[in-house]
Amino acid sequence: MEGKRKVGIGGYIALLFSIVFFSGIFSSADNWMGILDFNVLAGKFGSIVTEPVAMNFIGTGGDGAKAGFLFGLNLLPAVMFALAVVAVVEYFGALEAARILLTPFMRPMMGVPGTTGLALIASLQSADAGAAMTKQLRDSGEITENERTIFAMFQFSSGGAIVNYFSSGTALFALTTLDKQQAVTVPMLVPLIVIFVFKVFGANLMRFYLKSTDKKNQTSNSKGADNGAI
Repeated sequence: MEGKRKVGIGGYIALLFSIVFFSGIFSSADNWMGILDFNVLAGKFGSIVTEPVAMNFIGTGGDGAKAGFLFGLNLLPAVMFALAVVAVVEYFGALEAARILLTPFMRPMMGVPGTTGLALIASLQSADAGAAMTKQLRDSGEITENERTIFAMFQFSSGGAIVNYFSSGTALFALTTLDKQQAVTVPMLVPLIVIFVFKVFGANLMRFYLKSTDKKNQTSNSKGADNGAI
């Protein structure tokens, strides 16, 4: 399943575009460069105004299956858009380029092929897009069932870490104490690094669990075969 297709310069350009597009680098751009960001182009729904507050189209006070349906409907545009972009860049060879360039890093780090690199980057900005891309990789045979499980464990904790952190978490860095000192003194990048490290740690816990389970199953099958032969 490792790369077989020859990749030209177009594949690497498509890969670079994909990394920039899903990375969130231009998510806060207030100029034309915002068109290079996934979340900016995905946009947002309008608001239903209910005095004295404004909310999104889902509204407030919903429950049951109907509320769940509206929440699911909220996810569809971003997921469909992400899969459409992946289909385009895949046509130009971006996934194969990712396999070639990223597998030497992704295999030792989490035991998954480099083709998961785009889904990894996307998952840091949009949990929904990352999950949809991972499913697409499994359905197309790019990754195995165990690799999908490992990678899903990476995505499970703190999905959409970059967007959520910079939109909400950074507010903590503006807090001050009563004597006007900064309340949070660690650099802003440190918590983000900690989040990523523990996401990788969680993926490797699942990797270890699956390996140990596979070994037990192989041992059990081997003993069963020996008993049958006797």
